[in-house]
This record gives sequence, C-alpha cells and structure tokens, in this order.
Amino acid sequence: MNLLYVNDETNRYPQNSWYTATSELLDSFEPVNNDISADVAIIGGGYAGLSAGLFLAEAGVNTVLLEAQKVGFGASGRNGGQLGAGQRMDQRDLIKLVGDNLGDQLWFLAEDAIDTVKNLIAKNEINCFLRPGVANLGNSNTETSDLHYYAEFLEKRYNLGNIDTVSKEESEALCKSNEYKGGILFKNAAHLHPLRYVLGLARAGKKRGLRIFEQTPVQKIVKGNPVVLKTNRASIKAKYVIYACNGYLGNLEPKVAARVMPINNFIVATEPLNKAKHQVLTKDIAVADSKFVVNYFRMSHDNRLLFGGTESYGYRFPKNIAAKVRIPLLKIFPQLNDVEIDYAWGGTLGITMRRMPFFKRLSDNEFNISGFSGHGVGSATHAGKLVAQTILNQDSTGFDAMAKVPSIPFPGGRFARSPLLIMAMTWYSLRDKFGL
Repeated sequence: MNLLYVNDETNRYPQNSWYTATSELLDSFEPVNNDISADVAIIGGGYAGLSAGLFLAEAGVNTVLLEAQKVGFGASGRNGGQLGAGQRMDQRDLIKLVGDNLGDQLWFLAEDAIDTVKNLIAKNEINCFLRPGVANLGNSNTETSDLHYYAEFLEKRYNLGNIDTVSKEESEALCKSNEYKGGILFKNAAHLHPLRYVLGLARAGKKRGLRIFEQTPVQKIVKGNPVVLKTNRASIKAKYVIYACNGYLGNLEPKVAARVMPINNFIVATEPLNKAKHQVLTKDIAVADSKFVVNYFRMSHDNRLLFGGTESYGYRFPKNIAAKVRIPLLKIFPQLNDVEIDYAWGGTLGITMRRMPFFKRLSDNEFNISGFSGHGVGSATHAGKLVAQTILNQDSTGFDAMAKVPSIPFPGGRFARSPLLIMAMTWYSLRDKFGL
C-alpha cells in the first residue's frame, strides 16, 4: 500500500482542505518522459526539496526536482502552518543529549531557520498571510511552571528578548478556554498559510531555473557516480541526489526508512466565527498546547478556526475526520458546540524516535533530509538551505551539526516499528486524557 495514493486522488490536492480552497494553484508541471542529466536531482517537492532546489538554482546549478504527485502535495501543503521556535526537542533535553557546544549551535540554527523562512517570503513576495507569534500553553499547573522555567532558561542562556511568560489570567484573556493554565509566547515565531507558502517556493524556483517535474515517482535508485534515478518513463543521471521525501519515502532508501516513520495528523476549519460567543483567540497568534499528542490552532484570515489534533498510525485516514477532530476541539472550546465544520483533511508526516530531523550523508553524493516531526515549516525549509550550501561547498557546518544529533532506528526496523509505536502512542494518549 502506497501512502502517495491510498488517501488521495492522483494529481490533485485534497479537495476537502481549506488550504486548497484558498490558494492560487499552479499549472501542472509535466512528468519526466525522456532520459535527462543534471548536477543535482532532488526527490520530493515539499519545503525541503523546493528550498534546496531554489538555493541551488540561484547559484546556477543544473538542478531537477522530481515530485511523485504535485508540489506541496504532502505535509508541506497540509500542516498547521506554525513556524515554531527552537528545534523540535526541548532545548534543555537537546543539550543533555549532545552537550553544550553542539546544543547551542543547534539553537542558533533553529533561529536561522525562522529568519530563512521570513526572508524567502519577503524576497519572493509570497502572499501566505505571515503573522508573528506562537504561544505554547500548559494544560496543567505543573506543565505551565515548566514552560515558565523554560522561558527563563532560554532568556538567560541566549539573551533573548522575544519571549513573554503568560500567566493563567493572561492565558484566559488570550485564549477563551478553561483548559490552559498559562505558558509562553514566542514573539519571533510565526504562522502562515502553508500551501500558499510552498507554492510560492515552487514559483520562485521555476523563475530561477529549477526544473520541476510532477507525476514522476522514483521507483529505483542505482548508486554510483553518477547516481541513476529510474522512473516508469525515464532515467535521470545526477552527480548528487537529495532525498527530501519525509513521510512518503516508502522503501526507496532502507537506511532512512528505519529511522523515519510516517504518521497521520488531521485538521479542520470551522465556518466563519462571526458571533461574539464563538470567540476563541483575542490576538492573531497560533497556539500549541503541552499534550504529547499536541492540539494546535489559530484563526484564518477569513475568521475560521483552524484546529489540528489527533493522530493515526495506519495507512488510511479515518472515514470521518471532522468527527474525530471535533472531540478535542469541543473539549477546549465548548462554546463552539453549534458551529459547523466546513473543511476537514489529513496529512502524512515523518517522525523520528527523538523527534529531531534526520540528516545523513548516505554516500559521497547522496544526502538525506527528513523526519521533521511536525516542525517542518522552519526545519524543512532550513534543511534545504543547509544541504544546498553543502553541495555548493559554501559551508557544511550547519548540515554537519544536524547530522551529529544521535539518531536511533525504530525498534524492529521499518517492518515492526508501526505496532510498537502504536502501543507507545496509545499510552501517551491515555496519559493526556486522564492527566497522568
């Protein structure tokens, strides 16, 4: 069963997605029909692949990008749109794992990721409703206290002036829910329309000479110099190849598949909230809570609540996504009980055991960037920049730093990983439910 096709129509974005309904879609790119050669071949047309392609094309490198479906088809065009601060791991835990020097380097790389996204949007005039501010709110007093300690830790260690602690009273004024006890607000973080952003990257790449091919799934890779990528229609020879597949890798590269697992996540968009009693946020920021299975939400530019939550670990999406997501939505915002859900969609992302991206030089001319674990707006875009810099021999320190983060395979390898993860995630879901 292939995740590229099991939940979606071929050559179409999800038709029940608010993102699809509110984007200026591109004309389709043709598939590869004849044998071609390039300096760099990129597999995957999401944030990571398009960012790498854009930076390489700007430098004059002959680059092709191969997308099995449509650019932005995967997680890049379906996610919560949060450009979060830091790495996916808590910075304190990350420092314990890798040490002070590398830990601090990884923090500043995450800061550069935010700047990279903002600069790409500004430089290429991408209209994706970029807005500042992401709040992390605690579901308990203990979790809120830890968030406040975290803010203090970050401000003291990195001399930051862009983090505000949020008290219980401030949280209640900001977010009209009794579920939260306070938290922190990252003012340098941001939120955006993810599909409009990824389509903007594709437009920019094409303008600078990036050759983009859709409906071109890579079926086999023959390693060597050059690398040969085989499709059902043609072969592509390249000096370098970049794997930027995230949750849609399949069996293309076993070394990556053992460490990056696909899971599904779901989002709904309500009808426009025009009644005062339906107010949920008093500021135009995004929110993510402290549950292990994170609930995240923000308001759209047309006054809808975009709410993401719940996960699944099988291949198929649930038959009624709206009903599934409505459960945590109403727990947080019971005042929306009479509100209609106009859109409901799912997406597949790639996670790692430690929730840190998986960067790896698979050989002298093969690079992997994937496993962004729900933090991909910034991390995946930045990964594309870092791998491009490495191939261009400009600066490999960023890529090498990310590659130094210890990565462990899922227990049982790619064949047994899913059942084991389901058991673990079920436990965490129960913990969230009962406040354990």
